[in-house]
Amino acid sequence: MDFLQETEKYIGSKCPPEADISGLVGYSQDIKNGDVCMPCFKLAKALHASPVAIADGFKSRMTDLPSFILKAESVNGYLNIFFDREALSRSVLEFTLGRGEKFAPMPSNGETICIDYSSVNIAKPFHIGHLSTTVIGGSLYRIFKFLGYNAVGINHLGDYGTQFGKLITAYFKWGEGEPTMDSLLELYVRFHKEAEKDESLNDEARMWFKKIEDGDSVALSIFEKFKEITLKEVGKVYDRLGIKFDSYDGESFYNDKLAPVVEELKQKNLLVKSDGAMVVPLDEYGMPPCLILKSDGASLYATRDLACAIYRKKHYDFKKNLYVVAYQQNLHFNQVFKVLELMGYKWASDCVHVPFGMVSIEGAGSLSTRSGNVVKLADVIDKAVEKTKEIIAEKNPDLKDADKTAEDIGVGAVVFGALSGSRIKDIVFSLDKALNFDGETGPYLQYTHARCCSILAKARASGKVNYGELVDDESFALIRRLNTFDDTVKAAAERYEPSILSRYLIDLAQEFNKFYIGHRIISDDLSAMNARLMLTEAVKNTLRSGMELILLRAPEKM
Repeated sequence: MDFLQETEKYIGSKCPPEADISGLVGYSQDIKNGDVCMPCFKLAKALHASPVAIADGFKSRMTDLPSFILKAESVNGYLNIFFDREALSRSVLEFTLGRGEKFAPMPSNGETICIDYSSVNIAKPFHIGHLSTTVIGGSLYRIFKFLGYNAVGINHLGDYGTQFGKLITAYFKWGEGEPTMDSLLELYVRFHKEAEKDESLNDEARMWFKKIEDGDSVALSIFEKFKEITLKEVGKVYDRLGIKFDSYDGESFYNDKLAPVVEELKQKNLLVKSDGAMVVPLDEYGMPPCLILKSDGASLYATRDLACAIYRKKHYDFKKNLYVVAYQQNLHFNQVFKVLELMGYKWASDCVHVPFGMVSIEGAGSLSTRSGNVVKLADVIDKAVEKTKEIIAEKNPDLKDADKTAEDIGVGAVVFGALSGSRIKDIVFSLDKALNFDGETGPYLQYTHARCCSILAKARASGKVNYGELVDDESFALIRRLNTFDDTVKAAAERYEPSILSRYLIDLAQEFNKFYIGHRIISDDLSAMNARLMLTEAVKNTLRSGMELILLRAPEKM
């Protein structure tokens, strides 16, 4: 049962018709002031009464309380509702434990969500700047799957543009032996240094890119080799992060789909010539023109993104088409979505830019592929795993499968570092903070899960359970938190914000550890032990299921 919703429905039945209480009923910040409360201040104008009088009025009319509500109180303009904790504990634990150790996804609703994320560039290293798009998108992919959607993960590869002509030019001039990701980066950096002294290199690069566009066999074979090397290398990182995709259709995939888009724009009288280029004017919408074709007839990002959106709608018939791309591209996506709208596509409003802030490493400075100052994501993960091994060797040297556990914790620390706060905020990543087992971190969640596993390895609930043992504040705080898991996942999906779920899991872990410190779980009191073991198991299963949705693994021993 959604007890919050049911409470609001009940209070609403006691509400005068001129007052709207929707959104006012919420869980109390302090459980001592009731389990649910409703501030009456916003109702004062509509009801022509003071908040205190309004709360008193509600209290006086609540004479037929539903079975799950124990009592109501009016305090200083607040209506406080106290639940029947024993009844709710029974309901929540039976439901939660009935879902099993790992919660199954909700039934399919038949709707598709396209999620464009990670979008690495061919022949460029997978660096720390790709962390946010990769894990935010990967988490949203799992969240929407859990909620019953057909989630389609799309890696819109950066596999088109003059940079590939530059790389081929550099490869022929200075390449030695079989190319690797490291050597390709070195070649790319060298090209830009040499081109500053010799402008003709840029002409040669444009020539090679033109050959790629024209399907030249030599150019294509080299480009495909670069692509193969890149996907193999980044695939190792994706495997470690638990990231998957259903499509790797990149920019080049839409090459033959650009002309029809340009023609459609012409037919709908949306294209205007400006300094030799073709643009869609957007002045009346407060934006600069959307550039469709350069003066030499070459396409741009906007052209390809228009073709991409139209293709995805036809191919997937999406309910939502999400682009997990940094906030620097806000204008670009606003322009593209507006042009789709002007083209008459009603589904343009279903295309959503999911922006995020930038990621940097403490002391690493700014990132630039051209200058070669790149912090590789694999190196960051390796460092996190290495530090975790040191911690394990110090605190639990006899731990079995220490290497696997260190991998799970190290990767989890990096992932959680990007998913713990609002996605729009810039992140300065600190390994020391991310690996803190006592802070609001991934390792803290994993340690709490392992603590639950350790307790349950010693004893399991058996026999009849007395739910009256779970009415104290610490136990019921957990019950209340467990009951909001599904609502939290839905909120994370609705706002495209995995950090909502991350915050929930930290709160759940903190409340469990407070319960653990305040109550002896395994004891001679069988009645209390059975109830507390059931609660521990419910917390463990919820932590595990929730952590999976934010890409964290759940070690049973640490």
